[in-house]
Amino acid sequence: MTRVIHTGDTHIGYQQYHSPERRRDFLRAFEQVVADAREDDVDVRKNEALSSRTGEHGSSVDAVVHAGDLFHDRRPDLRDLQGTVAALRSLRDAGVPFLAVVGNHEGKRDGQWLDLFEDLGLAIRLDDAPHVVGDTAFYGLDYVPESRRDDLDYDFEPHDADHAALVAHGLFEPFAYADWDTERVLTEASVDFDAMLLGDNHHPDTAQVADTWVTYCGSTERASGSEREDRGYNIVRFEDGEAAITRRGLDATREFAFVDVELADGEGVERVRERVRQHDLEDAVVLVGIDGEGEPVTPAAVEEFATEHGALVARVNDRRERESEAAETSVSFADPDDAVRERVREMGLSEAGRDVDETVRASKVADSNVRDEVSRRVRDLLGDDPTALDAAPDDGDSEPDGTTPGVAEATETDGGPDGRERSADDAETAGETTANRNGGESDAAPDGDDQASMEEYL
Repeated sequence: MTRVIHTGDTHIGYQQYHSPERRRDFLRAFEQVVADAREDDVDVRKNEALSSRTGEHGSSVDAVVHAGDLFHDRRPDLRDLQGTVAALRSLRDAGVPFLAVVGNHEGKRDGQWLDLFEDLGLAIRLDDAPHVVGDTAFYGLDYVPESRRDDLDYDFEPHDADHAALVAHGLFEPFAYADWDTERVLTEASVDFDAMLLGDNHHPDTAQVADTWVTYCGSTERASGSEREDRGYNIVRFEDGEAAITRRGLDATREFAFVDVELADGEGVERVRERVRQHDLEDAVVLVGIDGEGEPVTPAAVEEFATEHGALVARVNDRRERESEAAETSVSFADPDDAVRERVREMGLSEAGRDVDETVRASKVADSNVRDEVSRRVRDLLGDDPTALDAAPDDGDSEPDGTTPGVAEATETDGGPDGRERSADDAETAGETTANRNGGESDAAPDGDDQASMEEYL
């Protein structure tokens, strides 16, 4: 039998809400996963759901398997690196291997942080060769942009273990926001997998595809307001030709107070404060959502009230403002995406220009890879045809000054597939790409002074 902790999306270094304390929270959550792995009899700990199939009373964990996005971005702070190294050293000293793949947030053009940790004897970067723990062979598939997945052949080296598992980072079917064909991976793979241990989607879930268990462990800290479920990780047991998956919660995560308020006519800020007061605010992140027909509410008044009563952070989302803005917008489409596509058509872009626009707007390319993907496409287009990006003939829709109408900038709310909150803070991670062992060499141009050397970190 082989028994592992399956975790991922730890996003160490994320300074959520610009709060240094929230930044420390993400490292603390990872440290608890490591502490759990060091203990014997993890199954018998409080709130653990034991396997009903085996009826066992616990056994030591054989490895920690991390499914990507160990760090929030490719240039983690030195303090976050030091904390991560310390945690991995404690895991190594306990004799528990750390197996991992590279996610889209942390991917670098050159050597990955996992490569450095592997050189230090602290981690094993999984790839198309088997790494056997107990009686199970583990393989890895780093994050690969959708545009490069057609080049994958899913050819894995053979193994002689009793079981096999693929650890991967991406949005796989049949789960929400999926853009990766799970059944194709499993049917084209040269190895029969008992389970796929996934990262990228922050919502834990499990399904069966082509007789294989496919599971997301979820994030270890809430990276957005949409992640209301308790945070935790999976425990996966391989035995008798089967994979059994159970789940354990984390108690080191920050408390969130979700306050949903429906204001009746005549109700306003005092009603919101009353609802906020009903929650335990001490050191919590307080997220207030307002709906209804009541009076206008100034977010600052509510946020100040919450912090005065002990909240670490408070944020107010008056959803009525969005509804009002939507009502005032002159759009005749039921789907706002249709409105954007129509506006793009009116701009008279060339086919190549529309291709670039689709790359920037569509969710098919991760935010961290947009710049590199656009650069690659532009180079390819101009290489084939120097006039590829010339504007289409004027159809009379130009502005009076001769310029082409623009497209309004789109803002993405929290609660996306990987839970990230899209904000100005994410500008630092724009233009990232993953040099992926399974997806080939990165074709992005070097970024010069933008890339810090390892010597600057260590």
